[in-house]
Amino acid sequence: MTKIKGNNVLITGGASGIGRIMGRISLEKGARTLVIWDINEENIAATVKEFKQLGNVKGYKVDVSDSKQVVDVATATRKECGEIDIIINCAGIVANNATFDKQKIEDIERTMKINSTAPMVVAQQFLLGMIERNHGHICNIASAAGMIANPRMSVYVASKWAVIGWSDSVRIELKQMKSKVRFTTIAPYFINTGMFDGVESRLFPILKPEPTAKKIIKSIEKNRNFKGIPFGYHFIRFCQALLPTSIFDYIFGEVVGIFHAMDHFTGRQKTK
Repeated sequence: MTKIKGNNVLITGGASGIGRIMGRISLEKGARTLVIWDINEENIAATVKEFKQLGNVKGYKVDVSDSKQVVDVATATRKECGEIDIIINCAGIVANNATFDKQKIEDIERTMKINSTAPMVVAQQFLLGMIERNHGHICNIASAAGMIANPRMSVYVASKWAVIGWSDSVRIELKQMKSKVRFTTIAPYFINTGMFDGVESRLFPILKPEPTAKKIIKSIEKNRNFKGIPFGYHFIRFCQALLPTSIFDYIFGEVVGIFHAMDHFTGRQKTK
């Protein structure tokens, strides 16, 4: 079991969405220090102000797509807060719902940097210390999109496939080292945080943020290797192996409607 109580918890994208909720839950469970990394200074300030009544909170502005910033802020975090015991890589973006032929190079690069490269760079800043102390846990929020191809979100899908492959590979490396440091990979369906506004889902309900955040924290506490949310998504790989591609595409893509989920996507609207 991984205990939240008494440990330093770092959450990227921790000033909004499920990252913010998981931060609150961590403090309620007795985290020694909650460290919030986010790109939005206003959200960081508001979150720190609200959460101070729950415990010790530190907030840092960082663009996780900039690896140098990540390295610099990681150094500052260790200096000011001590070693990090639990990391939740939650920061992520979905740029648009355009087909791949219409994607801009800058959107491709930023999506891959934030969703794929950043979790690796963040983890690398703290993993060696965790291994040396034989103590620590890194949780990577991937996506159910990392288990099934989906039109109109090909770049996002690619970024989340990368996270799942990398995260589970490091889990095995740590197991072979006989290390007590743990990796957990989370693959949730669409979550109602605004990031996927406009998404339509016929069979699987859009996930509610609060219960989803609680399930992620519980997965960390129970040292789960991998968790799909909802549970039915665990059967996707089985169905892919069992069914011919044409039948799988028809059932999941057309009948279940997954291939049309992004048709009317708008995403979180920017306010001036």
